[in-house]
Amino acid sequence: MSMIMKGAEVAKAMKEVLIRETEELKQAGVEPCLTIIRVGARPDDLAYERGAKKRMELVGIRCEVLELPEDISQEEFEQQFRQVNEDPEVHGILLFRPLPSHLNEEPVCQMIHPKKDVDCMSPVNIAKVFSGDETGYAPCTPEAVMKMLEHYQIDISGKKVTVVGRSMVVGKPLAMMLLKKHGTVTICHTRTKDLAATCREAEILVAAAGKAKMISADMVGEGAVVADVGINVDEEGNMCGDVDYESVQETCGYISPVPGGVGSVTTSVLAAHVLRGARGGQTP
Repeated sequence: MSMIMKGAEVAKAMKEVLIRETEELKQAGVEPCLTIIRVGARPDDLAYERGAKKRMELVGIRCEVLELPEDISQEEFEQQFRQVNEDPEVHGILLFRPLPSHLNEEPVCQMIHPKKDVDCMSPVNIAKVFSGDETGYAPCTPEAVMKMLEHYQIDISGKKVTVVGRSMVVGKPLAMMLLKKHGTVTICHTRTKDLAATCREAEILVAAAGKAKMISADMVGEGAVVADVGINVDEEGNMCGDVDYESVQETCGYISPVPGGVGSVTTSVLAAHVLRGARGGQTP
């Protein structure tokens, strides 16, 4: 039976540090503030928003939500974004993506101040992640994976690591972060030939393809570490990951559940990024 990597344990370990840093900033006259910008009301956006607001409240960070109509024009969207971006009291901006199809996110990705870009939209921060420069912000979910591996004392150096998924939100930046920790990284995707064989070779396997239960027991090597980043809904309407949890946990050494795994850490990483923004981008 595998060891379950519970996100709540990691978030709890981070919580006390976040509370202390928030109090230090407030004593210095700075009230950390996150603004969430949401266009429309997609259920997954609303679910993440609730989690983010709760996490900010728990550590003392002010959280505001700018809700914009789904049919907003490109011009008005950019104007609203610019106002938040230029507000000196806002230290972090989280824009829910994807946007409605008629909107182009590129102008705001170019516009956002890199020090307020707490989920890595700006080309400046993306470039820093890929060059191994830790002065920028990595996307929250990949950093949450790294926090989980660190918390459970899983050594990455020299290990065979396979990341299934190549998005700019998770797969690619996570691969670069694992590489920086000296993992031997393979990036796979749904078109990889003999995906199962490649996954079986991994000592650390990260599932981030966005396809429900695609990683089955025959794709996981004995004793492997399995981090499930997927958030999906199965045929019965229940939330599930990219890993077939019930079968895989019999084979692997460590596994993160969905829900209750990586997603539970993501909002804590977001809070940490907001506090960095409140310090002008500096680490404590």
